[in-house]
Amino acid sequence: MARRKGAQATVRAIAAEAGVSIATVSRVMNGHAHVAPETQELVRRAVARLGAPAPARRGSATGAIYVRCPYVLTDYFGVIVSSIAETLDLHGRRLLLSAGDAARDIQVLPGLPNDPGIAGAVLIVPPEPERELEALRAQDFPFVVVDPRTPLPRDIASVSAANLTAARSVTGHLVGLGHRRIGVIGGPGDWLASRSRLAGHTSALAEVGVLPSPELLRSIEPTADWGYDAACELLDLPRRPTALVAFNDKAAVGALRAAYERGLRVPEDLSITGFDDIDLSRSTVPRLTTVRQPLEEMGRMAVSLLMRLLDRHTVDTLHVELATQLVLRGSTGPVPPEPSGS
Repeated sequence: MARRKGAQATVRAIAAEAGVSIATVSRVMNGHAHVAPETQELVRRAVARLGAPAPARRGSATGAIYVRCPYVLTDYFGVIVSSIAETLDLHGRRLLLSAGDAARDIQVLPGLPNDPGIAGAVLIVPPEPERELEALRAQDFPFVVVDPRTPLPRDIASVSAANLTAARSVTGHLVGLGHRRIGVIGGPGDWLASRSRLAGHTSALAEVGVLPSPELLRSIEPTADWGYDAACELLDLPRRPTALVAFNDKAAVGALRAAYERGLRVPEDLSITGFDDIDLSRSTVPRLTTVRQPLEEMGRMAVSLLMRLLDRHTVDTLHVELATQLVLRGSTGPVPPEPSGS
């Protein structure tokens, strides 16, 4: 069939005609080097038969993806961003990255829908208030939130770990070892993850008839120094806890230091758990019992979900929670005997 003058086809139609993926068509049309010559030829023949792709529009296969991660790219955030970058490359998409603490105060969301070179965005733990995210969604701009700080409306796509279930499994593990007086070194009180994990902790205690004590809860910025300070307060209580559950592995490392300074053996005198399973958790003595978050899969899932939004597919599940894994190591053990004088 001869090509009609001025004919245009969708990228999806070209992909179907050539028998390749949409991402492959995008890479060929954008001159990507990592496409086999025979595959390039298949795409060119499909274009000759059907017509060139329609001009780029929001949600087409050509625009760049804006990735906003206003934090230092170490450990948790670095793994997620790397996964997003690798997955976008597989889809033939350019990445525009805004990262680092300095990016936190930059007002960028309102201008994204007006940038013709940006097709969509991935926002990692966005610090912006919910109203700004709702305003962005109201403009029909495709974006996905990774690990939202606050509960999101039903029509805003998000990917996170199953925090409540994960926290319940950690505390359930400690309860199974006989612990009942468990200190919580939680994250910031206004974070969705913090509230979800506290709910999971409370649920596990409730199963054995224990009500959580407010004196055993501390809310912190999730760093080693803050974790150390919180652990010091908890371990200096007249009746100290027999176990500490920390918001992340960094805070747990701070708790290990506080225990060491007080001559407490881990896990013989005190059990400590982390969260995330970053490299640090395997470098402590003893190594940390923790929760493995699927950080790379969170990045891949965010891109996959965004691609479906860009292609205008119907998405039935916009809020995705990924399963976690409890990793048992040497920092947890049976509840010790009650301290004398308790």
